[in-house]
Amino acid sequence: MRRVLILEDEPSIRSFVVINLRRAGYDVVEAGTGREALDQLKNNPDIGVAILDIMLPDIDGFEVCRNIRVTNKTIGIIMLTARTQEMDKVTGLMTGADDYVTKPFSPAELTARIDALFRRVGDEEPSDTGMLVQGPFALNTHTRTLEKNGVRIKLTQVEYSIMKLFMQNPGRALSREEILSSVWGGDYDGEEKIVDVNIRRLRIKIEDDTANPSFLTTVWGFGYKWSL
Repeated sequence: MRRVLILEDEPSIRSFVVINLRRAGYDVVEAGTGREALDQLKNNPDIGVAILDIMLPDIDGFEVCRNIRVTNKTIGIIMLTARTQEMDKVTGLMTGADDYVTKPFSPAELTARIDALFRRVGDEEPSDTGMLVQGPFALNTHTRTLEKNGVRIKLTQVEYSIMKLFMQNPGRALSREEILSSVWGGDYDGEEKIVDVNIRRLRIKIEDDTANPSFLTTVWGFGYKWSL
């Protein structure tokens, strides 16, 4: 059974989420504080997706996200953000989250986002053991790892999926809509800015000069291109 962590300090909201996720077939682990969430993750290493509220009584959801990403690059992370707090969405993504859901949200929306993250973790075919080598980069599609000049670059699952998409389409301009559909799924109904934030995050990891990117280049008014 697929296991999900829900970190939410409001018992009524947490209970609502837990009930609906269990109805959807998930095994749910609960936490009411950031430290409790980190302990639950340590005690339940098979958790595949973590849902993190931002406003917490001890450490905030951003700090929990950062702590998770120090040791776990593969777990899916969804931030719960307030509708009026635009910067929360960007900050959450930049600290390592894969997606965000804006409060108030429907159970169907949250379940769809969780399903998409679980699909992404297991989207490789068993026979896919190849290497994509371009310039200083080597992407191993079996181990889902990236190296630049022989040095490992730690990627989240979303970042890996974006890199794979670009390296499979070198020199081709990809629209934001195409990237969104390929990486987040055709039924994703979130905002396109999630693409831009993840590209920004990837550039920090792979570019020699993030102010003047030479690998992930911008196609103004359209999208991005993998240039070598």
